[in-house]
Formats: sequence, C-alpha cells, structure tokens
Amino acid sequence: MDTGVIIAIVVGALLLLALLAVAARRGREKRHETRRVEAGEIRREGELRGAKADHARAEAEERAARARREEAAAREQAVRADELAQDADEHHRRAAEIDPDGDRADTESGEQVERGR
Repeated sequence: MDTGVIIAIVVGALLLLALLAVAARRGREKRHETRRVEAGEIRREGELRGAKADHARAEAEERAARARREEAAAREQAVRADELAQDADEHHRRAAEIDPDGDRADTESGEQVERGR
C-alpha cells in the first residue's frame, strides 16, 4: 500500500471517530436537556403541591382555633347555666320557706325542689 492511502485511511478513521464522538455528545446533551425540562416541571408541581399543603394547613389551624373558641364559649355558657340553675333552686327554696301552704318536711329535705326540676 502506498503511504498516502494509509494516511488517508487513518485520517478518515479519525474523522469518523470524531463524528461519532460529536454525535454521542449531542445525544447526551439532548438527554440532559430533556431531563432538565422534566425536573423543572416536577419542581413546579412540587411548589404547587407545597402551596396547597400550606393552604390546607392554614385552614385546618383556623378551624381548630375556631373550635377552641366555640368550646370555650360552650364552657362559659354551661357555667352560666349552672349559676342560673343554682339561683333558680335558691329562689324555689326561699319561696317554699315563705309559702304558708308549703309542706315544711319536703322543703327542708329539698325533695320538692328536686322533683320540680
């Protein structure tokens, strides 16, 4: 073989290898870009879901606070109802003590007041 032919074959082979390397690099870059785009979409979806979770958490905390306020109001109302019931019982006792037609034995034991409830 002639030296020029051998040099041409070697140069051709080197050019072919260089083209294959460039094609492989472009393919790798394209795959990386596709993955970057996919990762960006996943990040955006994660941010959306995080925002929804924060919103849901805030609503839950607000509902819990509202429930605590309602519970406190209910306890206060129950205390007030107990106070009113005691006041009513006291009035019944006094009325029974004052009533000339009332039975003294029932009044003293509190049975008449309790039966009326």
